[in-house]
Parts: sequence; C-alpha cells; structure tokens
Amino acid sequence: MKALISVDMEGISGIVHSSETNPERYDYQRGRELMTAEANAVIAGVLDAEPTADVLVADAHGTFRNLLPEQLDRRARLVRGKPRALNMLAGLDEETDAALFVGYHVSAGEGPGVLAHTMNGEILDVRVTGRAPDEDVRITGRSLGEIGLNAAMAGHLGVPVVLLSGDDAACAEAAALIPEAVTVPVKEALGMAAAVTLHPEEARDRLRRAAADAVSRRREIPPLSLTGPLAVEVDLASPHTIDLATLVPGVSRTAGARTVAFTAPDYGTAYRLILLLAQLSTIRPA
Repeated sequence: MKALISVDMEGISGIVHSSETNPERYDYQRGRELMTAEANAVIAGVLDAEPTADVLVADAHGTFRNLLPEQLDRRARLVRGKPRALNMLAGLDEETDAALFVGYHVSAGEGPGVLAHTMNGEILDVRVTGRAPDEDVRITGRSLGEIGLNAAMAGHLGVPVVLLSGDDAACAEAAALIPEAVTVPVKEALGMAAAVTLHPEEARDRLRRAAADAVSRRREIPPLSLTGPLAVEVDLASPHTIDLATLVPGVSRTAGARTVAFTAPDYGTAYRLILLLAQLSTIRPA
C-alpha cells in the first residue's frame, strides 16, 4: 500500500497568523515544529492501519522546505524543495492508493477561514467547467481552491483523497467535494488571523486515529473526477500577471477585468497550466 501525505501549514493546530508560516518572521520556527508533529501523527496513523505501507510526505507550503527532516518519522520518505512536478502533490502517481491532506486551508474569498488564499495569493478564484466535445456550451460549473484543485489532480490519477485536516471552513469545503472523506477540524476559524484551536497534542491524537480509519476505508472513498474537455477561468489579482498569462498559447483575457480563460483536453493539463499561471505571478515588471 502506498500513501502520499501532502502537508500545508495554515491549517495546522495552533497556527493563526502569517508570522508562524513565513520564514522571514519571528515565529516561523515554532510553526515548523507544529507542522512536523502533525505530519508525524498522520504517518503513525497510516502505519497503524497498514504497517508495511510505503509513505511519502510532500512538504506543500511556500518554499516546500518547512518540515524538519531530522524530526520527521523515519519510516516515511520526505519530498521537499521546488520547482517540481505536481507541486503540492509531488510523489503522487497511479500506483498511490490514498492521498491525505494535512494542514490545508479554505480557498480565497471563503470562510471565515484562517489564512485563506488560493495558491500563492495571486489566484483569486478558479472555475472549472465541463464542455461538451462538439459544443461550446457550459454544462457544469465548479469553483475550486487548493483543496479542490489538488483533490481533482489526485482523482485524475485515480487516487482518492481519504483525509483532510485544517480549520472548520477547510473541512466543510472538502466535505462538499468529497463527502466520503474523513475530515479533522483542528480549529474553529474566527477570521483571517484568529481561531479557537485544539491543544496540539489533542489534535495529533485525533489525526492519528482519523488517518488509520481513513486508510482502512480507502476503497469506499471515490476519487474526485473531472472529465474533459474542460473550460477553465482563473481570476488573477495583478494586471501584470494577466498580461503575462495571455502570452501562453491558448490563454486569453475574458470580458472580466481580472479573468483569463483556456480550454484543456483533460484535468491533468488544466492543473499544470493553473500552476504555471501561479508561477507567472512571481515575475515582477522590470
């Protein structure tokens, strides 16, 4: 059995402020320790259920160099650093039996949610729409943040997301997309930088039990599937990023001032292009 644990930081118990998630701020080291401890709890839960499992942990926050390698459970392998294929899901493939999302947050504009955003904060909203093969007609619309974008990429490879942890808003977002998945709310969001949070040790105990349960029930949890072709609209915060995005073949500016659009033959292609748009936002005018 192979499991991929993708670990973000904003949804970790005890974390409520960017000073705890930003390497340049004073409280970041404490945030790293809390993040690593929750990752270890989920690793332990997976191995409680499947003692011989191959467990990969993908550091999925910011620089992708946050988890403390020397403190991570030695039974797991760590994927860290960037750039890399599949971004927050590096290490995931068709042979993976289950994906677990730890420390995730709600999408931009939703909530209240602790440190809510999508990708690097440049992407405001992503709308993925099914398109009939021979018609320019939208059939089904769906708005996705990081939870949905990553769950659908896992689903594209046939992998179910069996567990998600974060604040209550993130868990609600996940439950709306994957009702069968196990969700673990480790804090109740009061706003962008405030929450009622579980004690970290209590959160880890719940995560360990939930991870074991989720992995045991993985065959009952369907992958999130978005079949192509897909019409994708992405709202971007910066006009400069929109200008750069329209240089990509197939990407065009829409009537909306902040929106670019493209059509992808399948979700894997859509996901990679969305990641590219997020990377373009890091380029500043000369």
